[in-house]
Amino acid sequence: MSTNQGPRGRLPRSVYIKRRLWVLAGLIAVIAIIVLLIWRPGSSSGAEKPKQNAAQSETSTPAPTTSAAEKEASDEPVACTKDNVEVVAKTDKTTYASGELPKLSLTITNTGDAACTIDAGTSQQVFTITSGDDTYWTSTDCQVEPTNAETTIKPGKSLTSEPAIEWDRTRSNPDTCDSDEREPVPADGASYHLTTSIAGIESKDTAQFALY
Repeated sequence: MSTNQGPRGRLPRSVYIKRRLWVLAGLIAVIAIIVLLIWRPGSSSGAEKPKQNAAQSETSTPAPTTSAAEKEASDEPVACTKDNVEVVAKTDKTTYASGELPKLSLTITNTGDAACTIDAGTSQQVFTITSGDDTYWTSTDCQVEPTNAETTIKPGKSLTSEPAIEWDRTRSNPDTCDSDEREPVPADGASYHLTTSIAGIESKDTAQFALY
């Protein structure tokens, strides 16, 4: 005895549509996962772009440079004046016994920020000895063969006149330069002051000393 089954009919169209939609949704999900694995948000090559250093500027400005000509100009010495040098009068002692001859010199110091030039020759050096209101001796009264010497002094450096001038303890006078009998100055504890200048720049203070 056989049982006859009726002919199988086609499923409703809506069933096919739903199946296709589920398959399509599955494919889209798989594609999306693959894409996310390959391409991460915010990166075009799969690796995160390093963050820019906060201290780094977006546009780099080159550091200013100093040309050789500008450096040479900045190193060019200026003239020594009373505003950038200091002159100091000096004696080798403060008290001289009878017969001792004072030795006189000067020191010039560059107190500025740049090197300066000056004629430091003997033609520009003047030593003057006074006591009270009287001028007893001036080095230029009987100076012999004065010289010129253009000199550059670096900032903070000093220059001392050499050799020291020896004063013979007599009055100076251009009329007695060739005389062997000049008037001696008072001694026995008499106080004297030495003032110096170089290229017209005078020492601010005097060097005081006594003769016996």
